[in-house]
Amino acid sequence: MTGAAASDEAFLVEWLTVGVVRVDERLVVSSANAAAHAFADRQPGGMIGRSVIEAFVDRRIEEIARTARDTGSATGELVLRPPTGPTVVVRARRAPSGGAWLVIEDVSELRRLERIRTEFVDNLSHELRTPLTTIGLLAEALAREAETAAGGIPARMRDRIAKIEVETGHLGQMVNELLDLARIEGGGPLVMLDEVDLGRLARAAVERLRLFAERQGAELAVEVAPDLPLVRGDEDRLGQVLVNLLHNAVKFSPGGGLVTVRVRGLGDEVVTSVEDHGIGIAPADQARIFERFYKADRARVRGGGTGLGLAIARHIVESHGGRIWVVSEEGRGSTFSFSLPVAGREAG
Repeated sequence: MTGAAASDEAFLVEWLTVGVVRVDERLVVSSANAAAHAFADRQPGGMIGRSVIEAFVDRRIEEIARTARDTGSATGELVLRPPTGPTVVVRARRAPSGGAWLVIEDVSELRRLERIRTEFVDNLSHELRTPLTTIGLLAEALAREAETAAGGIPARMRDRIAKIEVETGHLGQMVNELLDLARIEGGGPLVMLDEVDLGRLARAAVERLRLFAERQGAELAVEVAPDLPLVRGDEDRLGQVLVNLLHNAVKFSPGGGLVTVRVRGLGDEVVTSVEDHGIGIAPADQARIFERFYKADRARVRGGGTGLGLAIARHIVESHGGRIWVVSEEGRGSTFSFSLPVAGREAG
């Protein structure tokens, strides 16, 4: 690198609002930009020649730097000089010539806005639940009275009462799923202590939804590979993913048909798939199908979904270190799949 290029690079690094720190093999700071000095609450140049623990007075940053030096990369989120200091994300990567680079980003405002959003959704959901419950009970009472009155109530009025019941149920489901998604997104990492048998979880999800499938005219099947390895995670949340995918598969299979859940080991992963032969998803919609409130087409809107179930599934799977995807063809059906690392081989 020429002298001019090196000078330009140094100017750019100094100009960045994120902190950039270079440490050697002994975890001693060899260079740091102005933003890094501000995060460490030190005068310009005051970090140079100090160890990471001396520069930041924070053992967590030292651990991140050491892990990156030894394993290749590391990331962590922490509060500097708690409780009043900034919340930062520290990303570290091993340098080709030894030591490591650290990038420090202030996420205080982002976390503050996330807390505001979570509190807003939580409060709104609780405020909506009471009137929705009341409306649902009133609609249920009206429906019973309409049945009792028999011919005394016009068929059109009975139909409208039934629609009030259905739409109230949809609103209640949306409130519950919106609250659930807000908690998943803003509630911190899941406590993943369970050794989960996804084959058993798949069978349980099928039994849970069998009556719903029968009412829709759909047939449910489960195929579980023998000697299936366990995954580590939150069993209740992973069960929620399976129920969401299976419910969608049945709901969007007009006229019934076969819905198959398959669970198999694939290398260091366990792959779970839910296959239907329903309406399918257009290629243009498949990239966005896991977004909040996204509905692929009018047929799905008529199906009564909230547009939150797949977003919830994605967040749960990704928080377990896995991935989720869909393969679909319009008019021929869809296969939603997710993979999770085998217990003891979780992604770092």
